[in-house]
Amino acid sequence: MECTLEEGKAFSDGCSTLLLPALSIGNVGQLAIDLLISSTGAGRVGFLDEPSVLPCVGNDAYGPTPIGDLALPLEAYESSSHSVALIQQRSPVMTGMMVDFAKNLAHFVLSAGKRHVVILSSLDSGKRKNIDESSQMQIYYISSANADGSDGRCEQLGWKRLKEYTPSERRWKDLENLAEGKSGQEDADSFEDELLDDDYYASLPFAALFTCCKAQGLDVTCLLCYCSEGDNIADSFQLAEAACSFVGLTPEKFHGNEPGGWTIPLSWKTVYGPPPDISIF
Repeated sequence: MECTLEEGKAFSDGCSTLLLPALSIGNVGQLAIDLLISSTGAGRVGFLDEPSVLPCVGNDAYGPTPIGDLALPLEAYESSSHSVALIQQRSPVMTGMMVDFAKNLAHFVLSAGKRHVVILSSLDSGKRKNIDESSQMQIYYISSANADGSDGRCEQLGWKRLKEYTPSERRWKDLENLAEGKSGQEDADSFEDELLDDDYYASLPFAALFTCCKAQGLDVTCLLCYCSEGDNIADSFQLAEAACSFVGLTPEKFHGNEPGGWTIPLSWKTVYGPPPDISIF
């Protein structure tokens, strides 16, 4: 993975916490990162070139007006006023390349001087075994703080450890071996093949990113929520709020143009297409 810095830009030692998405159902992690970049006023530091990520290009994602500033698949941002760095990923990783991508990204994160990684992602609600009857979305987590993925700080925030994270189970163990270089390329190529129902969680991008960052000695925490495909804007707000609570940010101090201090990204105006033509009714 190569990084091309914007002219006159460099990564700041003061932004040692990095937030990034892991692509999954509903794109909730990506939407949450969009919201955080826009609301914190983070500036783009550089572009990441990774062969395993599918190419894409679009217009300026954050505005406030579309000025033709192109957005690319992997971009790095920093907000020095809030002491956070962010990476946005706009296109998926090629099939069979997720572990390689996660390894490359973990190496880059370490070389850029980041020490704590917060991964935001979503889980398929159809895989959920227990239904939470509360009206508020439940945040789940796994952390490198303890071997079983638990973290007292996350528990204090009212979040639940993802019980499906069981490092001793076959799939998680295979992933750990790949991340630590104990398995060969042939094992990496076949890791995404022949998935069973019990392999769902360990097969998701967040699992590869978590395991590879952990193998590099980084402090890493995954914040997760269940969702379905559709309009997941509300889910992204709650996931972004959870990320703020975890890293010590206060959205009300962002002074955005929306309730709660948020600033809606320009790209969200067309994220679900134009409204229906009322003449059809």
